[in-house]
Amino acid sequence: MKTSSNKLFEPALVQTALKESFIKLNPRVMLRNPVMFTVEVGTAIMLYMSVYSFTHSGQGSFAYNVLIFIVLFLTLLFANFAEAIAEARGKAQADSLRKTREETPAKVIAANGTIQSRSSNELRKGDVFFCEAGDTIPTDGEIIEGLATIDESAITGESAPVIREAGGDKSSVTGGTKVLSDQIKVRVTTEPGESFLDKMIALVEGASRQKTPNEIALTILLASFTLIFIIVCVTLKPFADYANTPITIAALISLFVCLIPTTIGGLLSAIGIAGMDRALRANVITKSGKAVETAGDIDVLLLDKTGTITIGNRKATHFWPALDVAPDDLVKAAVLSSLADETPEGKSIIELAGHSKIKIAQTAPEGAEFIRFTAETRSSGIDTPDGLRIRKGAFDAIRSLSVNAGNSFPDDVAGRVKEISSNGGTPLVVAQNEKVLGTIELQDIIKPGIAERFERLRKMGIKTVMVTGDNPLTAKFIAAKAGVDDFIAEAKPEDKMNYIKHEQQSGRLVAMMGDGTNDAPALAQADVGVAMNSGTQAAKEAGNMVDLDNDPTKLIEIVEIGKQLLITRGTLTTFSIANDVAKYFAIVPALFIASIPALQAINIMGLHSPESAIVSAVIFNAIIIPVLIPLALKGVEYKPIGASALLRRNLLIYGLGGVIAPFIGIKLIDLFISLFF
Repeated sequence: MKTSSNKLFEPALVQTALKESFIKLNPRVMLRNPVMFTVEVGTAIMLYMSVYSFTHSGQGSFAYNVLIFIVLFLTLLFANFAEAIAEARGKAQADSLRKTREETPAKVIAANGTIQSRSSNELRKGDVFFCEAGDTIPTDGEIIEGLATIDESAITGESAPVIREAGGDKSSVTGGTKVLSDQIKVRVTTEPGESFLDKMIALVEGASRQKTPNEIALTILLASFTLIFIIVCVTLKPFADYANTPITIAALISLFVCLIPTTIGGLLSAIGIAGMDRALRANVITKSGKAVETAGDIDVLLLDKTGTITIGNRKATHFWPALDVAPDDLVKAAVLSSLADETPEGKSIIELAGHSKIKIAQTAPEGAEFIRFTAETRSSGIDTPDGLRIRKGAFDAIRSLSVNAGNSFPDDVAGRVKEISSNGGTPLVVAQNEKVLGTIELQDIIKPGIAERFERLRKMGIKTVMVTGDNPLTAKFIAAKAGVDDFIAEAKPEDKMNYIKHEQQSGRLVAMMGDGTNDAPALAQADVGVAMNSGTQAAKEAGNMVDLDNDPTKLIEIVEIGKQLLITRGTLTTFSIANDVAKYFAIVPALFIASIPALQAINIMGLHSPESAIVSAVIFNAIIIPVLIPLALKGVEYKPIGASALLRRNLLIYGLGGVIAPFIGIKLIDLFISLFF
């Protein structure tokens, strides 16, 4: 569901956002943002004062009041535009989703086995429909029979097809995707209007977006600042009268607007919306803004070994013949036993043998019988017409086979098996006619760059935990090699759940990713639970995020998006409050320096006149909002460094920058407008 363009200000979006900027001037809408609502009240007062000054004197010139009114009005529009452009980007994605959410014919299987044609809107939870190559899947469901290649590009934006099949953790299909090959029977898992696409559309349009706890807390803080400055500005009038200093309503309102944190007040909603939008552009659907925000505070990250830390399949890396066995004999026997083995491990054995100089037969002898792997025998192999019985399998299974036939198990092979296991590998022992020939070493291949990513997480202060079904010895080796901090070996669903609960009881926030029904309890328990879109319906319902790409490493990216959201909000808040310091030095001396000469000490800017000082400050206060909109939408660049180092960096850049920028900006504006005042 990736968009074709990532431009921040596409003409169509800007046009929509400009219209919304005026619509959002509705006081009932503005009330949700206390800071900007008070600016709107001040703007309304200035409109009245502009009309008043046209026929009366004593409150400044008509042109001066009108100019203040226009600048304050633009401040409101700029703040509304920031929120509107963020919403417009989400709505544009919703429109692209709607194109896939068209009414689709469904081949419903009736109780008597006949196939009836129905509209996708008529399907109900529990109905079963049939799809074959070329069909569009009408709604969300679980495959109950068959397997098929599915084109999910309408949802994920990726052109590569995927395989979905009945049973296991890859049985979920999404409405709007297309069957490319084979055929499947699917049971509907949602009611009309509640499909995954319907929920996605509502989410990206912002209909379901609620303010997060941090946003609410920051809104309360900003409202408190606003209240304080209302009191300050109201008390300035009697103080000015006492000091025999004439002060206009325009000056008081300008001072108030410049001192309250209008910059962050105008950008706060846009930052939150943009955080969800960045997650969406990473193909992650979040069920709430809180989930993205929580991801930024995660302390512990649970990751499956297979597919996340390793490439997903073990590969044959070495043939180890017994002392009295020729290497060629072991390789040939291993290949013969793997010709009918469709597992990735079996294919990797043939691939490894192909790199040797030994001449290997690519087909089995005519009349050979292949022995498939079973949980009971824990081995597989081949019986040939000329009497060869070749088996490969687990150490204890082949040892029992050999010993029961009256053969001894070679000590050197037993030692090699132990060595491979202690190094995190999986040994497969090969026997021919019940005599042990040697060992095939299988190793989990660690994904390139994964250790560096874990190091980045460690710098963020996040503990990484590998979850695997391997034995503790193998798990320990892989964990050390990959660079994770802890591991859960021989993991069962309740082990994940208990681990998460234990960490949470210690006051930590935990994130995990899963795709199976057995992951659902842990996904629900985790503070951030990311379900694979290909996973079961139970997993998707339990998590608070869904990864459309089914990429197990996406959890790391989600954490970075969450941290970027928190840092963006924090840095722009710092910048906004720091701005107010400079504006104080611009306006207060200009207002009172004539009656209180001692204020000359803080008249750092040396502005042209009280009127030009006030106008310069409110103009700067207005234009800084659109200047910072790209930063609010894209987010402040996140670097995985320690919290204290990050704080120092942001205070230096945005704190100090927030103080210096207004001094320069207001002075330059003053130099320009002094030509007119």
